[in-house]
Amino acid sequence: MQQSRESWASKIGVVLAVAGSAVGLGNFLVFPGRVAANGGGAFMIPYFIALILIGIPLAWMEWTMGRFGGMLGHGSAPGVLSAMVKRPYARYLGSIGVFGPLLILFFYVYIESWLLGFIWYALTGELAVASSSAETMGAFFRDYIGLKTTFSGIPAALFFFFIAFLLNFGIIYLGIRRGIETISKVLMPLLLVLGVIMLIRVLTLKGISSGLGFLWNPDFSRLLDINVWFAATSQVFFTLSIGIGTILTYASYVKKQQDIVLSSLTANAANEFFEVIIGGTIVIPTAVIFLGAAGAQDVARQGAMSLGFITMPMIFRQFTFMEANIGSIFQVLWFVLLFIAGLTSSISIIQPGISFLEDELELSKRKSVIVLAPVTLFYCLMVIFGMNAGAADEVDLWGFQFSLLFFGMIEALLFARIFGRDRGLAEMNRGADIRLPGFLTPVICYVTPAFLVVLLILWLTKGGGMDAILLNNLKEAQVSFIGLKMSNRTFIVLVRGCLLLFLAAINFAVYLAWKYKRSQDGVIQ
Repeated sequence: MQQSRESWASKIGVVLAVAGSAVGLGNFLVFPGRVAANGGGAFMIPYFIALILIGIPLAWMEWTMGRFGGMLGHGSAPGVLSAMVKRPYARYLGSIGVFGPLLILFFYVYIESWLLGFIWYALTGELAVASSSAETMGAFFRDYIGLKTTFSGIPAALFFFFIAFLLNFGIIYLGIRRGIETISKVLMPLLLVLGVIMLIRVLTLKGISSGLGFLWNPDFSRLLDINVWFAATSQVFFTLSIGIGTILTYASYVKKQQDIVLSSLTANAANEFFEVIIGGTIVIPTAVIFLGAAGAQDVARQGAMSLGFITMPMIFRQFTFMEANIGSIFQVLWFVLLFIAGLTSSISIIQPGISFLEDELELSKRKSVIVLAPVTLFYCLMVIFGMNAGAADEVDLWGFQFSLLFFGMIEALLFARIFGRDRGLAEMNRGADIRLPGFLTPVICYVTPAFLVVLLILWLTKGGGMDAILLNNLKEAQVSFIGLKMSNRTFIVLVRGCLLLFLAAINFAVYLAWKYKRSQDGVIQ
């Protein structure tokens, strides 16, 4: 018999948890990089348009579908979509909502562990020495992620990875209330305090007006560039954690009459505050002040990792207060802030897989963790040891890019088709503190799905998605993976085979769940 499902202890708990899911490394690394690389203020116009037309509406849909599925005992995408559509294809489409977030986790938790390591080196003073120049900081970072830096006789990156990995699954093991909700209530206010401290210091820097001007003064000619619109739209998708399956899962633990309209809007507003006001203002103006607008754009084009792990520590090293150097303090604050943001996000992308095992296969929390943790560890290690050979790029392609867009489009289309205008609005407004205005229904049912279909097509045709899938732009080279020499094309094919095997295993688990488990809500025949 299926065990009783958990629920959130408080409304503020679920809001902070969903906000924690959304507020991640993308807020402080990816967003500033994309703004700087795409013309500063010109990026913000399509960003806010996409937020209104895609981000907020799709978040409302996911909250609605998640709560609906939760009332019927389903907390993951296969169960939620099956409860909605009542057709076999829906649960298999829903497997993307379990596959996608775990793909992201395979690399995300490793990046998160870098932050732990850099916190340690900032505290010991080694980072202050390394960040004296771009060359020494770059070498320090490359040695760390290349497993050359050691800690207690083992590669430091692996040492801190296992700590981060165990911490994530330890929180998940404690459950929704004692684990995710409790940690969110502690870490999200702490994240706010750290962000405000850094924000105040940045706003008192000499020349801050020029940095803020770059962020907010648009070059309208850049709005004719389709790549700026694509980058802004995909950033909204990523930053709100929509299309991943996490909101579906979190919302499934919301009580039947608990508000979701205002809760969703509050969580989104919190995310935007951390992304635009704190993340954008800390990183972009600071980079412009110390590097100039052209220098900030050049760094942004090198990628989020270069910006966060090389450039910002060098900039913070130069911070002073009353002629005293406080650079080491701000290096510590920076990496602690990033780690907190990463942790609240990573636990959220584990939970859909745990919920699937608990709700559909009826495993206990303990057994669910025992099943999922080793599988996740295997794929994490594949990414770690194969990162230089292209494994991380593959996880990025299929997890961060394709799965987000594809599953978000599926959600929007199914919501519009199954719930429709009247039923969809009624379901959203159930127990709402502030009811959703009726004039927004056409946006939710028509504009958002159409926008997502167009976005996926543009990603495939104009955004390089199809070329990446077909390996058209791959430069042939020899790579090494755990001592084995092979071509990079062969290695990528092997990685894709492993990922496809993982997706097949999820779908086989879906098949078993629906074959052998009796439904109590009439969805499963």
